[in-house]
Amino acid sequence: MSRRHRRSLQIAAATALMVTAATACNAAAKSDASDSASGGSGKTFTLVTPDAVGQNEFLKLAVSGVKDAAKQHDGSQKVYESTDTASQQQNVQAAVDAKPDVIVLVGFEFADIVAQQAEKNPKQQFLIIDACTTKTFKNVSCAVFREHEGVYLAGAEAGLLSESGKVGAVDVLDTPQFRRYSDPFAAGAKKVASKTTTDTRFVGGQSPFDDSARAKEQANTLLAKGYDQIMAAAAAGNYGVFEAAKAKGAYAYGVDVNQCVSAPGTVVDNVIKRTDIAVEKGIESVLSGKTGTVSYGLKEGGISLTGLEDGVDSSKCVIADHKDVLAKVKELRDQIVSGELKVDDPAAS
Repeated sequence: MSRRHRRSLQIAAATALMVTAATACNAAAKSDASDSASGGSGKTFTLVTPDAVGQNEFLKLAVSGVKDAAKQHDGSQKVYESTDTASQQQNVQAAVDAKPDVIVLVGFEFADIVAQQAEKNPKQQFLIIDACTTKTFKNVSCAVFREHEGVYLAGAEAGLLSESGKVGAVDVLDTPQFRRYSDPFAAGAKKVASKTTTDTRFVGGQSPFDDSARAKEQANTLLAKGYDQIMAAAAAGNYGVFEAAKAKGAYAYGVDVNQCVSAPGTVVDNVIKRTDIAVEKGIESVLSGKTGTVSYGLKEGGISLTGLEDGVDSSKCVIADHKDVLAKVKELRDQIVSGELKVDDPAAS
């Protein structure tokens, strides 16, 4: 389980309210920048990541988004890969010094830093992905996600595939914000199978975002009661959920990126965030003079399921073998996109 996934769940509350609590420090450190500029003469874009990109699919999509934006504008782009909280600040400073048309940053780690820089550099445009600053700035735009829409679709898959009629979830904390990853799962299952029994277990404890053992324990509690489809929203504890499900011959669902590859035959599907879409559309919006916070869901293509994306047949996801289920899920997706079907957001005020 990547650190990015843990962070994503940690800011679920903040993104739902479009306000983020930042934890980035202001210490200086060595900057780890990856220079991938292209030689166009148009707009310039700089992406700053909270961690090294490596094999992190969440960040790789963001890189793809900024590259596509540069290509569309016959421009250039540069990627600064951070390694810790200190290099995050130094990389942002380097980006500001370069004065690109738009600086794109991924994650809540940058909220405080951007707030400081935006005030000092009112002519520099910033775009934060999957987070936002607490205070509103005219030169700061934010892209947040409606995760609950994708979770609802995953729940529909679970309801259609469950043999026991029992669908559950393992969530990090019992708060309205984190229930965005569990309540819609139950609602989706009941939409397609009204008699479905649902339950949610919470990791809690001292380290709810990093406790694989407790997550596994909660999953086993559900499995012992006959639950055979489990939404894994336990951050770094997802591996524990997958292990428990595999041992019992049950199934689980991942989040943010394709987690089927970590447990082939066990993970049915994933609620994924298309950071590339948010980056590309966000940059376009900023360049057109439309700043502020934009929410990306199924309609905008910012939220999806691995099963609804190209390449599902090679994804190692169980859902690839259930085309009939995918057909019904696509119908639900279309209803949500058209506005015919509304998914309740547990974090809505």
